[in-house]
Amino acid sequence: MKIGISGASGKLGAGVVDNLLRRGGVEVVGVSRTPAAVAAHEARFGDYDQPASLAAAYAGLDRLLIIPTTALAPGQRAKQNIAAIDAANRAGVKHVAFMSSSGVRARPEPDVWASYFAAEQHLMRTTASWSVLRMNYYIESFADEARRALDQGSLVGLGESKVAFVARADLAAAAAGLLADAGHDGAIYTGTGPRVWSVAERIALVSRLSGRPLASVVLTVDALRGAFNQAGLPPHVVDIALSIRQGFVDGGFDIVTGDIERLSGRQPQSMEDALVEAF
Repeated sequence: MKIGISGASGKLGAGVVDNLLRRGGVEVVGVSRTPAAVAAHEARFGDYDQPASLAAAYAGLDRLLIIPTTALAPGQRAKQNIAAIDAANRAGVKHVAFMSSSGVRARPEPDVWASYFAAEQHLMRTTASWSVLRMNYYIESFADEARRALDQGSLVGLGESKVAFVARADLAAAAAGLLADAGHDGAIYTGTGPRVWSVAERIALVSRLSGRPLASVVLTVDALRGAFNQAGLPPHVVDIALSIRQGFVDGGFDIVTGDIERLSGRQPQSMEDALVEAF
C-alpha cells in the first residue's frame, strides 16, 4: 500500500512520515514544496498554491493525508485545501484523510475555523472514501505563549476557558494509525490530551515549572485587538488571533476523547510531562 503525506516537510507532517516508516509494511510518499527536506521512501514536489502540481504528486496513492498550511491571508487556506482535495479526487486516491481542528463550525473568513469547515464540507461532498482527524490546541503552541507571558508577567485572554492540550507527536502517531489501519471510512476523530486545564490550572503549572510568577489578565475583545495592533501584527493576523482566543472561551477545545489512544495505541502525553521539557 502506498500512503502519501501532503505537507510532509512541516513538523506534523514529518512526524507522520516518521511514524509510518517505523510501523513498516507500507510505502511512504512525502509531498512538499521542498521535497529535499522529506525523509520518506519517495519525495514528490507539490504546492497547494500550484494546483497543477498536485495531481502528479498524488498519482498512484492508495491513501493520502492532507495537512493544511499556516497561510493566514483571508481565504487562502480554504482555497489551498479545496485544491488539494480536488487533485486527490482527480488522481484517483482511494482514501483521503484531512487534518482539521477541534471546534470547527461554519464561520466567515478570516475566522480561523472558516477554512477547516470549508474543507471538511468539500471533502464529504466530493470524496468517495474519507476521514477527518481534528486537532485540539498544541501543547507546543501554549508553551511558546507561556514563555512570552512569563517575560511580560501575565497570560492574557478573553476569559475563562478549559482546554485539553495535545502534543504534536501524539497527533502524528494518531494520524499514522488512521492511515495505516483499515476501518476509518467516514470517521471523524478528535485528538486531545488526557484532561482539560482551566486558566488558573495553566497559570499554576507554568509558575511551578518555571519558578517564576505569572498572572492572568482578562481583556475585552477591543482591548486585546488594540494590544495586538500595538504589537504591529497585520489586521488579518489580529483577526485570526482573536478568533482563536474567542474559540477558547466558547469551548472549542473543551473536549476530551480517547481517539489518540484508539488510533495510535498509546496514551497521550500529559501537559505536565511535555512542559517540563519547555521550562
